[in-house]
Amino acid sequence: MSAGVVAVVLVPDEHGGLSPWDLYELSTVSMVFGVPSTDLADPWYELRVCGPAAPAAHGFDGIAGADTVIVPSVPDAVAEGRQEMPAELVAALRKAAAAGARMVSMCTGAFALAAAGALDGHRAVVHRNYAPALAARHPRVTVDASVLYTDEGRVLTGAGAAAGLDLCLHLVRKDLGAAVAGELARRLVVPAHRPGSQPQFLEAPVPPTDGDSLGPVLHWALEHLHEPLSVDELARRALMSPRTFHRRVREAHGTTPLQWLLRQRVARAQTLLESTDLPVEQIGGRTGLGTAANLRRHFTREVGVTPTDYRRAFRPSGPPSRGR
Repeated sequence: MSAGVVAVVLVPDEHGGLSPWDLYELSTVSMVFGVPSTDLADPWYELRVCGPAAPAAHGFDGIAGADTVIVPSVPDAVAEGRQEMPAELVAALRKAAAAGARMVSMCTGAFALAAAGALDGHRAVVHRNYAPALAARHPRVTVDASVLYTDEGRVLTGAGAAAGLDLCLHLVRKDLGAAVAGELARRLVVPAHRPGSQPQFLEAPVPPTDGDSLGPVLHWALEHLHEPLSVDELARRALMSPRTFHRRVREAHGTTPLQWLLRQRVARAQTLLESTDLPVEQIGGRTGLGTAANLRRHFTREVGVTPTDYRRAFRPSGPPSRGR
């Protein structure tokens, strides 16, 4: 796992300006990749801001040689077909994709990747308001407007706005591991990570506490995942009936209490697989998933790979710890 060079590409409108969405997504990329966090991983990412005008420090030629290329939103006129996509940009994106760069878009940045052919044969997401136009103009792209982001290996797309931060943290976790991504999220004061449609390698969401009666009991559950936990017990601790507790958890987290518990246990298993060399049997016990067979079954269903394959792919280099 490594960091590498990240090129973020700005596409100004016909007057050379950037929209608030462009600036928002640029700031998101800059916070995650442009602020050196060498205490978390050294070396950290090198960020290049590419475009034809300020605030870009590089032209579109700065895309060449980047390990990851991120295209935030393009101007509405470009997304709607009223303004041509810059030919120089399309050529640079096409070369980067051919060279093996990881291609990423946020919201209408998908139109730029699609114009370069980088999305052909892939599933991609864009804000639902632009999904019909993307599908009509690029029939080789499978457009999915129902998810937050997609991950197809070398091609990732996000719905934009807040989903862009989830996608950026997802990239960090893929590159540098769960512990780094989790600590970075805490520094950015992100209260929860929302999953995309593909199996996500992200930290479990941390329930809020301020003004939220669910917060304390869910925090307690996170500290006792190794124990057998029932919905009735959690409801009692929350001073709610099981029915009310079930409804509140679904409203707050979009899932049932049992599914929430399962996701937290799988997320804990991910962290242990990355940060320790504990055998799968012990990880099953420490996460409340029980036997190794039960851990493998739930882990593979939730994450999409076996615990062994996950550990091989996502454990940082260097000697692991034995755990405590």
